[in-house]
Amino acid sequence: MPDDRTALDPQPTDGRSAADTLDSALVDARQRYVDANPTSASWAQRATEVLPGGNTRSVLQFDPFPFRVASAEGKHLVDVDGHRYVDLLGNYTAGLLGHSPEPVRAAAHSAIDGGWALGAVHPNEVRLAELIAGRFPAIEQVRFTNSGTEANLMALALATNHTGRSRVLVFDGGYHGGVITFAGHRDVNVPHDWIVSTYNDVSAVEAVFAEHGSSIAAVLVEPLQGSAGCIPGDPVFLQSLRRHCDAAGAMLIFDEVMTSRLSPGGAQELLGITPDLTTLGKYLAGGFTFGAFGGRRDVMAAFDASAGGRLGHAGTFNNNVVSMAAGVATLTEVLTPEVLAATNARGDRLRSELNATFTRHGVAMCVTGSGSLMNVHGTVGPVTSTADLRVADDRWKELLFFDALDAGFYLARRGFIALSIEITDADVDAFVEFVDSWAGSVTARR
Repeated sequence: MPDDRTALDPQPTDGRSAADTLDSALVDARQRYVDANPTSASWAQRATEVLPGGNTRSVLQFDPFPFRVASAEGKHLVDVDGHRYVDLLGNYTAGLLGHSPEPVRAAAHSAIDGGWALGAVHPNEVRLAELIAGRFPAIEQVRFTNSGTEANLMALALATNHTGRSRVLVFDGGYHGGVITFAGHRDVNVPHDWIVSTYNDVSAVEAVFAEHGSSIAAVLVEPLQGSAGCIPGDPVFLQSLRRHCDAAGAMLIFDEVMTSRLSPGGAQELLGITPDLTTLGKYLAGGFTFGAFGGRRDVMAAFDASAGGRLGHAGTFNNNVVSMAAGVATLTEVLTPEVLAATNARGDRLRSELNATFTRHGVAMCVTGSGSLMNVHGTVGPVTSTADLRVADDRWKELLFFDALDAGFYLARRGFIALSIEITDADVDAFVEFVDSWAGSVTARR
């Protein structure tokens, strides 16, 4: 496949190659970052003494060191060196409500005032379960966990129990939690009998089911691959999964930990596809720790001992009072359908305008995604699977990342953006204006 950058990167007139120019710009950007963040640098050094890699959440690490946050409010982060950023990352989708939304704060404080380590059932877990079952038609019953990782682990346990089978079909680039990831490097996975196929490839799925259909317990899939780079699932591909699961007696699990924010009923509502099980997490507790999995009543009955269910589901903090109260407040007082629709529309506009900006300046970059979720790539695209990113030049993303920090905008080093409801049209306009100026400047350097 030809590298699209060849046609878009004219040689600099000073005799240097385009690659040399980009490398030089990156060296300068990193040095400016180091010079501007001495306090964060000091904290990074302390961290390496007691935390392997200097962190306890790998995705937050980047070279030369991550800035360290001192406070957050609304749509802003302030770091220990006093820099203030518009937060376009939204804690990798968990921060959909922004920082410390007042109804969620009040609900959490009220819950704590009543005692926070109950070791008992309480009303808010019922209220939140009712709200979630009412929001996602595929979920008749639900159980809570502390993260999306746990939710996916439990959903797989349920699927293998329900079908009496062991194999699980997943896809290249898929990320379903810290121990269920198929990015191809540094994976630390639980030992399920995985079959890894190609995302958005209908013929590949047909071949897998033709060979292994009778032994497949479940297909675990993101309707939009988040960590892989916000790669939207082709509706035809996702519908084929539903069809093959029905024919083979396998269970279709939609991992909607990220994509459930794309509409009040999640991506499955937009697609018109009903999975057997749905996993949730991230934002639904307003930014507090949260996960959930649910589906049809007859399937979830495996956890009902009074009905003969054989599965247990322990977890000291599954129904912790803060997350349950925060979740109720999120879904009753903050995240209305109108607010969610406006945020996703704002994201669609941002993605469209960024793509137009890169095209206008002839910069070999594109943005993929849906609604309020998107990812910048160092290639002109199209991007339909991780295979399309093999020609990408990640130096473009890194340069944009550091220059955006200079300008007061925070996105992920890998180019990921997840808008919160606090981000306004004016913020979108300001970021597009910055990228337009940035793209013009990098074009001028070449």
